[in-house]
Amino acid sequence: MACLLLRMIAPADIPSGLGSAEAVREGDHLPRKAFPPRNNRNLSRKRRRWSLRSPHADSKYASLRFDPESGRNLPLVSSLLTSTAGEVAVSSEQKVYNVVLKQAALVKQQPRSSTAPDVKPDTVIPGSVGLLKEAYDRCGEVCAEYAKTFYLGTLLMTPERRRAIWAIYVWCRRTDELVDGPNASQITPTALDRWESRLEDVFAGRPYDMLDAALSDTVSKYPVDIQPFRDMIEGMRMDLKKSRYKNFDELYLYCYYVAGTVGLMSVPVMGIAPESKATTESVYGAALALGLANQLTNILRDVGEDARRGRIYLPQDELAQAGISDEDIFDGKVTEKWRSFMKNQIKRARMFFQQAEAGVTELNRASRWPVWASLQLYRQILDEIEANDYNNFTKRAYVSKAKKLLALPVAYGRSLISPSSLSQSSLAKT
Repeated sequence: MACLLLRMIAPADIPSGLGSAEAVREGDHLPRKAFPPRNNRNLSRKRRRWSLRSPHADSKYASLRFDPESGRNLPLVSSLLTSTAGEVAVSSEQKVYNVVLKQAALVKQQPRSSTAPDVKPDTVIPGSVGLLKEAYDRCGEVCAEYAKTFYLGTLLMTPERRRAIWAIYVWCRRTDELVDGPNASQITPTALDRWESRLEDVFAGRPYDMLDAALSDTVSKYPVDIQPFRDMIEGMRMDLKKSRYKNFDELYLYCYYVAGTVGLMSVPVMGIAPESKATTESVYGAALALGLANQLTNILRDVGEDARRGRIYLPQDELAQAGISDEDIFDGKVTEKWRSFMKNQIKRARMFFQQAEAGVTELNRASRWPVWASLQLYRQILDEIEANDYNNFTKRAYVSKAKKLLALPVAYGRSLISPSSLSQSSLAKT
C-alpha cells in the first residue's frame, strides 16, 4: 500500500528482481570501509506503546490542524488525553508531529542551498567509486522502468540529488515488495525484523548489496534520519496483522507509516529553496500532508480490490455513522449512502492535497517538477472516482495517458514559480 512522492505513478506490480525476499535472509556485507559510518545515536529505539485516541476521530473532516469550514490551519489542541487507567494517551497526530519536528531540526542544521552538498566518503577502498556509480545507475534504471513520469522529473535535479532520490525510491519499493510482492505470503514479522536490522546496518555504513550501498552513501551525505524508514517498516507490520481501522486516528497513523514517511525521507534531499520564507517545519508538514493525501486516494481507489482480499481501509466509526456495514462493502453495491460517504472521504483527501500545495513551491526549483506532477496526477484520481459515480468496487479509477501528458507542462509551469512572500504562518504549522 505504500506510496507517496516517489511511487504514485508506478504500476501496481512490483519487480521480483529487487531482491527484497532474499534481503531478509542472512547475507554478507559489502566491504565496511567503502562507506563511512553514521553517528549511531539514532540507531537504538525504545519501544513505546501509544494509546491511539484522537480528539478529531469523530469528525469526518479530521486532519492535521486544518479547519474544513474556514480552510485555515488551526493549532494542535487536546492531543494529550487521559485514558481510563489514568495514563496519558497521545493521538496519532501528536505522535507524527513529534517525528516531523525531529526531522525538521536535523535539516535546520544544514544551510539552505540551491546545490547539493559535496561530501565524499571518509575512506574509499580501490574500485569502490565505480561500484557506487553502478549502484546508483541501477537505482535509476528501476525508477525509470517503474515510475516513468517521476523519473523524468528527477532529470531536472542536480545529479547528486536525483541519484539520492533514486536510492530512496528503490528502498521504498523493496520494503513494499515484502508485503505486496510475489513472495508476500512467505513474509513474517520476523522477516520484517531482519529487514529493519539490515536497515540499521545500512545507516551505519555496512550495506549488504549494491542497492543498499546507494542508500548508505545517500544517508551519509544528507541529513536523512532513520526514523521514517523504521516507521515505514512498521506500516508493513500493520499490513500483516491488521485489516480494519476503528477510526480516522488509526487510519491516519497507518497512512503516515506507509506514505507520509516518504515525504520526510525526501525533503532533506530535494532541499528547501534558499529564498523561501517558510519555516522548515511547515515544509515538512506539507510533505507529510501530500503523503497522507496520496495514501487516502489509494485507499478510495482500491476499495473493491482491498475488499476482495478481506481488507477495509476505511474508518469503521464513520462507516457506521453512514449506515454502511462491512457486508455492504463486500457486496459492492453503489447506494446513496455510499455516494454520500464517498463524497466526504474525497473532500478530506482534497484538503490534504490543499495543505501540501504551498509546501511544494518552497522546495528547491529543480525538485519541484516531479512533485507537482505527482500531486496533480494523483489528485485527478479523485476526479475519476467521481466520474465513475463513486463505483470503486468494480471500476478502477485511473488517469489516462492523454491527461497525464497534458498535466506535465502544467506541472512544469507551476514548478517555475518561486517561493511566495507569504508569511511563515501561511503553511501548516507542524
